[in-house]
Amino acid sequence: MAKTHLVVGFIRGAHGFSGECRIESASGDYEHLLKLKEVELRHDTVQKKTKVEYALGGSSTVYVKFEGINSSEEIKKYNGWEILVPRKFAKPLKKGEWYVEDLKECSLVWNDDSATSVAPIVVGNITDVLEGGAGYLLEVSLSESCTCIDDNIKFDSHGKLRTVLVPFNEEHVGKVDMKEHTVQLMHLWILE
Repeated sequence: MAKTHLVVGFIRGAHGFSGECRIESASGDYEHLLKLKEVELRHDTVQKKTKVEYALGGSSTVYVKFEGINSSEEIKKYNGWEILVPRKFAKPLKKGEWYVEDLKECSLVWNDDSATSVAPIVVGNITDVLEGGAGYLLEVSLSESCTCIDDNIKFDSHGKLRTVLVPFNEEHVGKVDMKEHTVQLMHLWILE
């Protein structure tokens, strides 16, 4: 089930003395942030709904003033907080783009070309998408029921299911199917 609100940015410190702050875009695109009117601020399990008094900036920086936050000391309390908006106000997607929150709901699947069955095998579940040095990485919690990988790969030395990182690029990831909530793994060896 798709999330109704998406993270579009992060508060990255006070700007001036009136409660204005600098915003980092979660997508790298800043134009849509200039049009925000109402947002939710979130840190862990704490959320605060607020209105945007104004947003200024350009292609690489946006400064925002939230209603009711009127000093640099007040806005510093929100440094690092996420900014969430309803899905319709998030950056519009282009072909080949997905929201991180939607990818987190997907299963990582592998098609065994040697098997007579055409159904993909669930290797694990995507729990997060991280930024790595060379691109994005899918954080995957391996599935205990997966029979296509050995137990010494699935479990760590303490007998717990492993979490692995899979580069999110064409070499390692195939089809992303949001209707089926699946992401295709191209090579099992990447899990080792």
